[in-house]
Amino acid sequence: MADLKDKVVVITGASEGIGRALALEMAPLGCHLVLCARNQERLQSLVAEIHAQGGVATAFAMDITDRLSCTDLVTLCEVELGRLDILIHNAGITMWSRFDQLADLEVMEKLIRVNYLAPVQLTKLALPALKTARGQIVVVSSLAGLTGVPERSGYCASKHAVTGFFDSLRIELAAHGVAITQIYPDFVLSEIHKRALDARGNPLGHSPMQQDKLMTAQQCAHLMVPAILARRRDLLTSTRGRLGKWLKMLWPAMLDWVAMKAITQRK
Repeated sequence: MADLKDKVVVITGASEGIGRALALEMAPLGCHLVLCARNQERLQSLVAEIHAQGGVATAFAMDITDRLSCTDLVTLCEVELGRLDILIHNAGITMWSRFDQLADLEVMEKLIRVNYLAPVQLTKLALPALKTARGQIVVVSSLAGLTGVPERSGYCASKHAVTGFFDSLRIELAAHGVAITQIYPDFVLSEIHKRALDARGNPLGHSPMQQDKLMTAQQCAHLMVPAILARRRDLLTSTRGRLGKWLKMLWPAMLDWVAMKAITQRK
């Protein structure tokens, strides 16, 4: 098990949802959290909460698709904090629309830009520091990165790309002692569903999910921390997800039915 005492841990998408819950879960472990998101006010509120509980955290407002901001983030870690031990890619966006109803492909392009190209870019910039620290990359993906899900084709495509990239990178970095942990949450209660893009690329403004049927962000984060500490290869956070992994190999048609049922019932 890894010891997080005095290690520098970057979490993107930290202002709410899984990112915020994960920051609060990791703060008591003695690490220095660098919390990234676009909303400065929410970040500062989270930092204040962590400080009040005796933790150490720094807010860094940024757009993860902006290369200059990513460069500044890595510089902050290396120059001001002296190291970068764990990079947690959590920021992302989603969609809710059938592909044949999309007005154009702008939605697909945005999902690829935010969910795939942004973490690839930040990883590239952070890699020298991570190699020096023999550190860890944690990717908060989705069960949609392992199977197809109707009405979320663009999201699935971006998460499949993430899975393939980081599975490949894991092999390349093995000799450098850099671990890669991929997390595959099931549906989690989060603001991400309200901001999901519709067929015209506009935020839905409401969650299409049955809120009371979803795992909370706190429950998800609680499962994630032991996997991160153990530098595990991956974590599927639900029984449905673990079953789906085997169904895809043994009975793929049944997995399609399970995915359709999950979306139809919105849970």
